[in-house]
Amino acid sequence: MPMYEFRCRSCESTFEVNRPMSASSEPAPCPAGHDDTVKLLSMAGIGGTAAAPSGGGGCCGGGCCG
Repeated sequence: MPMYEFRCRSCESTFEVNRPMSASSEPAPCPAGHDDTVKLLSMAGIGGTAAAPSGGGGCCGGGCCG
């Protein structure tokens, strides 16, 4: 089940909530009981793995071919 991060505007605490994706946009009260919260944008998994640099080191990329 995905984890979503929220921030309380009243007490400025940040907290996480596990819930199904179908409920991702539902409001979540903070642990202190405040209702004025906002879901934060998670950067986890954005961008994937870094690509290997090209043009050096390998036989066909390093200039050792023909």
